Amino acid sequence: MKALVLEKAHELRLRELDIPLHVGPRDVKIRMHTVGVCGSDVHYYQHGGIGPYVVEEPMVLGHEASGIVAEVGSEVTHLKPGDRVCMEPGIPRMDSRATLEGIYNLDPAVRFWATPPIHGCLTPFVVHPAAFTFRLPDNVSFGEGAIVEPLAIGLQAAKKAALKPGDVAVVIGAGTIGAMTALAALAGGAARVILADLVPEKLALFAGNPAVTTVDVRAGKLADTVKALTDGWGANVVFEASGSARAFDGIFDLLCPGGCLVMVGIPADKVAFDIVAIQAKEVRIESVFRYANIFPRALALIASGQVDVKPFISRTFAFEDGIKAFEEAAAGRATDVKIQIEFPEPAAA
Repeated sequence: MKALVLEKAHELRLRELDIPLHVGPRDVKIRMHTVGVCGSDVHYYQHGGIGPYVVEEPMVLGHEASGIVAEVGSEVTHLKPGDRVCMEPGIPRMDSRATLEGIYNLDPAVRFWATPPIHGCLTPFVVHPAAFTFRLPDNVSFGEGAIVEPLAIGLQAAKKAALKPGDVAVVIGAGTIGAMTALAALAGGAARVILADLVPEKLALFAGNPAVTTVDVRAGKLADTVKALTDGWGANVVFEASGSARAFDGIFDLLCPGGCLVMVGIPADKVAFDIVAIQAKEVRIESVFRYANIFPRALALIASGQVDVKPFISRTFAFEDGIKAFEEAAAGRATDVKIQIEFPEPAAA
């Protein structure tokens, strides 16, 4: 099959690749429809690795995906050929201690699409465990199905925050993950989200939402806005979703006493913490690594209309133009939040 292959940093090729497609009894074969270009995909493209995960041999990119079931294994009963689906990209060992304790995202043996040495899904067909394949409701498009994965990260963050109805939440960073975290915080009960970023074009996507206050941090101090909107008390939750080390400067000043900091973004370097500032407010600190048992909830929220992800799908490229899609994603245009790649429809018989 043709695949979008990362040969090494800065070198992508659309070429034939031999990928086994054996359908086991609990697997499904899926014809791909839409794949989102994730920040991690772009990072592999630009740098050839993320931390300990290094691309040492050619690897297919892509892990935010939707498609159509083409074949089901002999033991699969909840899916059938023709079903529209999205796929959770991380597959744990089903008998691992992490899986048995309900935190399968933390299984050291998890196999995650487009994380070396595991191939991703930017290829016409994939085989995937049926247990991690979810039928799309009729009113959820393929594009929306392919953005379930980043929304799941936002929902994992909201879950870890233990939001209460009426909370005020700050989200630092309005890229894909920050945007999805803001939507998740509102769905989780936040009465107001204060969303901060350096890029006004990304903040503008929330202009029509009365529950979101946007802050261009180039023009004003985020702390001043938080104080003004909370009568000086501080936010109940702060989600750091930018991955910028600079975002941690004074971050505990944004929180109310007993508040919670949720670390969603991944800084490139180590970050120093002000321990006294944490202790003085008894700040609770949580962290997020992907998600567990979240995909069905994300789908339900999109289908209900409570969460609208459509405005964050910026541009769509054909599979044959996949290299161009990555070049555009790597350019980091202010107006782009989520770029997606679509596969061609099969030829009529």
